Amino acid sequence: MCDRRRNLWVVGLLLSGASALSFFDRQVLSVLAPTVTADLGMTNADYGRAVSAFTLAYCVMFAVGGRLIDLLGTRIGLGLSVALWSLASALHATARTSSQLALFRFLLGVGEGACFPGVARGVLESFPDRQRALAMGIATTGASAIGAVLAPPVITGLALAAGWRTAFWATGLLGALWTLSWFPGYRVQAIAPTPVGGSGGSGPWPWERLLRLRAVWGLVLTRFLLDPVFYIYMFWIPQYLHHERAASLSEIGKLAWIPFLTLGVSSCIGGAVSDWLVRRGRPLVKARKLVMGAAAFLTPVSILALWAPNSLVAVLLLGVLLLAHGFWMTNYMALTADLFPATTVASVVGLAGMAGGLAGFTANLGTGYVVDAVGFAPVFLACGLLYPVGYGVILLSVREPA
Repeated sequence: MCDRRRNLWVVGLLLSGASALSFFDRQVLSVLAPTVTADLGMTNADYGRAVSAFTLAYCVMFAVGGRLIDLLGTRIGLGLSVALWSLASALHATARTSSQLALFRFLLGVGEGACFPGVARGVLESFPDRQRALAMGIATTGASAIGAVLAPPVITGLALAAGWRTAFWATGLLGALWTLSWFPGYRVQAIAPTPVGGSGGSGPWPWERLLRLRAVWGLVLTRFLLDPVFYIYMFWIPQYLHHERAASLSEIGKLAWIPFLTLGVSSCIGGAVSDWLVRRGRPLVKARKLVMGAAAFLTPVSILALWAPNSLVAVLLLGVLLLAHGFWMTNYMALTADLFPATTVASVVGLAGMAGGLAGFTANLGTGYVVDAVGFAPVFLACGLLYPVGYGVILLSVREPA
C-alpha cells in the first residue's frame, strides 16, 4: 500500500509537471509580447497571426495526439509530446522575423497538442473515482495555473537580466529535464474504472461510435464555445495592460500572474468540492454539473474590468473569470473521465480540444484586428457572457444515467 501511494505521488507530480510546463512555455511569448513584437517590428495583427499559428497546430494535434495517446499509451505518447514542444520552445530564441516566430509557434502547438489528453488519461489510469476530480484539477488546470503564475515574474526577470531570447532557451532546458524524469518515473496503476456511459472494452472506441453520442457532441460544442475565452486571457492580458493601461514590462510581470493564481486555487477547490459531493452520495455526473453551473454564472462579473479605475483592480476583476474557469474546467475534465473508459478518454478529450482550438485559432486571429480597430471592450464583453451558454449546452447534452 505504501509503495502504491508513493508511486501515486510520483505519477501525480510528473503529470502536473507536464501540465505546468505546457502553460509556462506558451506564456513566454504572451508575457514578452510588447518586447518581442517591438524587436521584430510586428503589429498586433502580426502577433495575432503568430498566436493563431500555435492554436491551429494545437487544435489539430489535440485530436490526432489524443488518438495517438490511446494507441501508444500514456508513457510513450506524453513523453514524446513534451520532448517535441520543448525543442520547439527553444527554437523561438533563434527567430529573426515574424514569419519565423509564427513557424516556431506552429511547432510548439504540434508538440503540446497531446499534453492534456495524455494527462487526462494518466489521471484516469491512476486515481479512483472518489479522488479523480481533485487529481484532475491538480494535474491539469491547477498545475497549468502554476505554470502561468510563475511565467510572468520568472520570464520578465530573465528577459530584463539577459534578454528575451534567454527565456526561450530556459524553457527548452526545463522540458528536457522533465523528459529525462518521465520515462523511468511513470508507472501505470491500472485502476481501470468502469465508465458511467458503459463498458470500456479492450481498445479505443471507433470514431463512428463516439460521434453518435449526444454527450460527445455536447462536450465538443462546449469546448468550441469556451476555449477561445481562455486563449484570449492567456495571450492578450499582457497586451491589454500595455496598450490600455500603459503598463511597463516590469509592471506586467507584477500583475499578469494574478488571474492565473486564482485559477490554480479554484481548480483544486473545485475538484475537492466535486469529490466531496460524490462521497456524500451525489451521482458523479450530477456532482460535476453542480460545480460547473455555479462557475458559469460567476463569469459575467469579469466584464466590470472595463471600468476599473486602475490596472490592479482590472486584473483582479479579470481574475474572477479565471477563478470560475478553474471550477468549470476541473469538473469538465472529470466529467469526461467519468463518461468514458481509459482506453478512449484521450480520444474524446482530443476531439473536444480540437474543436476548442479551431475556435481559439479564429478568435486569436480576429482579436488582433478587433483590438486595433476598437479596443478590448467587445472582447471582454463576449468572454464574460459565454460560460452560461456553455452550461446550457452541458445540461441539454449530458444526461444523468437512469
